[in-house]
Amino acid sequence: MSVWDDLKEKVLACKGCVLCRERTQAVFGEGDTDAPIMFVGEGPGQEEDRLGRPFVGAAGKLLDEMLVGIGLNRTQVFIANIIKCRPPNNRDPKPEEIDTCKEYLFAQIAYINPKVICTLGRHSLHTLVRPDISISKEHGNPIRSKGLLYLPMYHPAAVLYRRQLLDYLRYDFEQLKLVAERGFY
Repeated sequence: MSVWDDLKEKVLACKGCVLCRERTQAVFGEGDTDAPIMFVGEGPGQEEDRLGRPFVGAAGKLLDEMLVGIGLNRTQVFIANIIKCRPPNNRDPKPEEIDTCKEYLFAQIAYINPKVICTLGRHSLHTLVRPDISISKEHGNPIRSKGLLYLPMYHPAAVLYRRQLLDYLRYDFEQLKLVAERGFY
């Protein structure tokens, strides 16, 4: 069994926190494991929990549209979440749930070794970069931290609830396109 398959098996069988009790299935993530671009969201929603795939609900459709808008598609990136199981009623993940799950995410990042990690929303930004960063102030601005390049972005789900954020999300994706064109400086 490969390192990747072993990691996936561990995630799918994880009983490390209370979220495993109510999940249909853990959502490992999907995409190209050699992708230069990785997206990290917060956690699975209802559709993701049902299907076992990240970003397949309404927020996923918007993510797909944004990717197409810059000439990419899901098969060219890797998409994951901080936590791998759906929180009840899609509530925010609790710190202890993030602490339990983040080692899986770190292992995914180490294996994929992306050139840029797009943090979707504040939870992934705070978990991967720093907890004192404001998504509203830093979205679209590349940040180098711990030897990795991050691009904070608004979460597509936030845009679904606050349509006025759509132009900001488009801007974030245009910044991703520029970062990629520059060779992921």
